[in-house]
Amino acid sequence: MNTLPDGGDGPPSLSRTFSPEEVNMDLTMCGLLPDRADEVARLYREHGNWNQVKEVWFEERRANRSTKGSSQKIYRVLSSRFKNAPASLPNPRDLPDVLETCSSSRDKAQVLYLYLVADDALVRYAVHEYARRLSADYHDPLGFSNETLTTVLNQFEYADGTSFDYADSTTRRWCEGFRSVMREIGVLESQQTVVGNPPSLGETPLLVAMGYSYGEGEDEWFESATGLQYLFQPSARWEELYDRAAETEAWEFVELHGSLQLRPTNGPYSWITTEGAE
Repeated sequence: MNTLPDGGDGPPSLSRTFSPEEVNMDLTMCGLLPDRADEVARLYREHGNWNQVKEVWFEERRANRSTKGSSQKIYRVLSSRFKNAPASLPNPRDLPDVLETCSSSRDKAQVLYLYLVADDALVRYAVHEYARRLSADYHDPLGFSNETLTTVLNQFEYADGTSFDYADSTTRRWCEGFRSVMREIGVLESQQTVVGNPPSLGETPLLVAMGYSYGEGEDEWFESATGLQYLFQPSARWEELYDRAAETEAWEFVELHGSLQLRPTNGPYSWITTEGAE
């Protein structure tokens, strides 16, 4: 590429962006849960109506009353991620086909993670802060100890200037949930690890991250690729990732105004139908 992206200072801080009504602690009760998320997406593809999906989901669990409350919470959170999915991510109806192309459980988690970040304001705020730390070359920029995470959360302010305010016990559970997500997407290696590294990306999560970046950005989207930043990819890797995307034939380099730019060959997610049919 003639002009290599440098990632700048990472994505902007989202402090003072959200109202109290937009922020919740849903991560304390429901992480990525890839298998259940896949099930919800498959039910939606089959029925095409969220009311029917809800009926079938609970009908299948009615016999086990001990998990009724848990099932209700899980369904509410998972369905919210899909109902509120932006157009820059694959339509939830297509998600089962996307997940089928994943070559590992980590690949599936990385795809579902983008739906979580898009839906959950507090998770998105924290991800922005960590992406900013990574871009600014902090010491251990991907450190996720309770102390570091709490420091990040305590810097959050609502749009009206009031501060983040949850009970310490709730905050600790949220930190545990966030670390669990980081383990599933390959940032943290194990239960005991609290300092992570940028994860490697399989082909499917790379293509989804590319489509998300393209959909969320403007003409110069590739210079601040949102999906790659959310997956903690240092800007030094972006050229390699762009080359990998172009090798799939779903993306191509085109010359615009004297420089090479990356564009989807047909549409950001046209590859879903193609690969699903093979």
